Amino acid sequence: QVQLVESGGGLVQAGGSLRLSCAVSGRTFSSTAMGWFRQAPGKEREFVAAIRWSGGSTYYADSVKGRFTISRDNGKNTVLLQMNSLKPEDTAVYYCAASFRIGTPLNRLIYDYWGQGTQVTVSS
Repeated sequence: QVQLVESGGGLVQAGGSLRLSCAVSGRTFSSTAMGWFRQAPGKEREFVAAIRWSGGSTYYADSVKGRFTISRDNGKNTVLLQMNSLKPEDTAVYYCAASFRIGTPLNRLIYDYWGQGTQVTVSS
């Protein structure tokens, strides 16, 4: 089993920054990738960013490229999402996810475990 706990969400004005953290515990040694997804009211859950544990390759949605940065701390089993220049359209519940499969980290179907989510609200 794997447990994921997100933190760092909140309310921020447009143009501001937030840093989300995902603490990973349990069977983590064979995880292939970690991802961040978000879901706004009435919309499907969408890919935001991902990182591979081995090698550290990163992937971003076009909508956040240049503004968000995903990183990992292998020693602390933590994945971070630094979000800068936030826009009202970034408002959503943000979920951390862990994958143990081979496949593109952009595809939410390869993720086996999900956190409970953390709310991010960006006011205009």
